[in-house]
Amino acid sequence: MYPYGIFFDPTMFIIIPGIIIASIAQMKVNAAYSHYSRVQNSKGLVGADVARDLLRIAGISDVTVEMVGGRLTDHYDPTKKVVRLSQDIYKGNSIASLSVAAHEVGHAIQHHYGYVPLNIRSSIAPIVGISSKLSWFLITIGLIFGFMGSSILMLKIGIFLFTAVVIFQIITLPVEFNASKRALDMLEEYSFLQKSEIGGSKKVLSAAALTYVAAALTGILQLLRLLAILNSREN
Repeated sequence: MYPYGIFFDPTMFIIIPGIIIASIAQMKVNAAYSHYSRVQNSKGLVGADVARDLLRIAGISDVTVEMVGGRLTDHYDPTKKVVRLSQDIYKGNSIASLSVAAHEVGHAIQHHYGYVPLNIRSSIAPIVGISSKLSWFLITIGLIFGFMGSSILMLKIGIFLFTAVVIFQIITLPVEFNASKRALDMLEEYSFLQKSEIGGSKKVLSAAALTYVAAALTGILQLLRLLAILNSREN
């Protein structure tokens, strides 16, 4: 018989809602991006140019825009002050391309003006990176060796480290939602997209934001599951 909590146990049902929502979120992202990546914006603008124009409008002159390999690898690097856009976004003239480019510029604007949630996320990111890797190593060891005192201690430490990961996921939510709001506001206010096109942009960014909600929810449910397992071990 496998030790309780390694492969399957009743607590697995705790995380099922998160798995379902995460699957739905990914399907929504794929559907929205796939559709609006084929719909060109009415002005024929490309993502890279829009990103640079938005940075200029925001009064930011020390952030560059670069192309990066991969698909949907778009991100803002606050350490080097670079908005990195994947080729499809950088060179693309679709509604999806402009939406993603503007979203990443939204992060650059957050950084420039000291948006607190972004600052917090950036400051704890290195610690969370280590915690993410180490937590599941310790949790796995704790689960494999069952009810030994040392294994329970490892499980506790692993759960503590995993809690930091969940906190990071929760802090990420306002950062992503705010960047998307900034993107939509700028695209509409400065007429990069027509009013009839803003709805499509909103669908792309809302679907992407849902994936972060799903990740945070899954993390919270996984944490609850681990605490339930720990409680059963201690009792």
